[in-house]
Amino acid sequence: MTERTLVQAVNAALARAMAEDPAVLVLGEDVGTDGGVFRATEGLLARFGPQRVIDTPLAEAGIAGLAIGLAAQGFRPVAEIQFSGFMYATIDQMLNHASRLRTRSRGRITCPMVLRAPSGGGVRAPEHHSESPEAMFAHVPGLRVVVPSSPARAYGLMLAAIADPDPVVVLEPTRLYRALREEVPDDAPPLPLDRAFVLREGSDATVVAWGGMVPEALSAAEALADEGIGCEVIDLATLKPLDEATVLASVARTGRLVIVQEAPLTAGLGAEVAARVAERGLMSLRAPVRRVAGWDTVMPLPRLEQAYLPDAGRIAAAVRETMAFA
Repeated sequence: MTERTLVQAVNAALARAMAEDPAVLVLGEDVGTDGGVFRATEGLLARFGPQRVIDTPLAEAGIAGLAIGLAAQGFRPVAEIQFSGFMYATIDQMLNHASRLRTRSRGRITCPMVLRAPSGGGVRAPEHHSESPEAMFAHVPGLRVVVPSSPARAYGLMLAAIADPDPVVVLEPTRLYRALREEVPDDAPPLPLDRAFVLREGSDATVVAWGGMVPEALSAAEALADEGIGCEVIDLATLKPLDEATVLASVARTGRLVIVQEAPLTAGLGAEVAARVAERGLMSLRAPVRRVAGWDTVMPLPRLEQAYLPDAGRIAAAVRETMAFA
């Protein structure tokens, strides 16, 4: 039995990929000697050496640019950004270069790199440490965006992201790094980068979530079950490309949809999910789509953080509203 936390699963996936392919490198601030701020790269320097585990200067645009150059020359770099709030400095490199290498070179050059970072709130961190920037990256053509919500999915999705020939952004929910343990065998297979996961079946309402909101959605579904309301809970997992087929099939069964995101409401990924259902599954809906999200403000400092984050209570209330719609 190999039980791991989410951060241990990330570490194990990195170690396995590096052992199987000498082209896989890890780079970022403090990823070597310190093993990363959350210890996601702990032990890799001792095992693989400084040529493959590279401590970089504190320069996020430089980290992303170095990873792109390495990827263009045949390596498979995994670049760590210490906190998702520092990823904004990488957008120039990711949007103008990583996502466009294949098109710019007419398919002669690809960019097999991973840009990964802890993401989201719930850990009482200071400013810039609790951002949820998934919608920004998902809007960029040529980038895949992945947000795991469990150790097993973190392991399988990381393996697949490293093997992908194009750039993948992996946002790891900080609040879930050590929140739960799960059986993750060393030989577990990669998971598809274009599929959502139905975590709980139900016939009354579909609840779609990702990352740190998945446990909240499951808690809400558990509470609603005591009221006789059956929620089908879907972990979107890969936000780009979006597995709309799984969502549409679920809504066709339940007739109701609640979307949960930690990011601010306006122009978030939840709006894209709602739009897809409105375009292709409107006749299945028996109530308006509801979104439960962070507020349209900057993530507050720790004292007010819990007032910002969606929780099981807000999710359950949204489901009850959809159930009450005539």
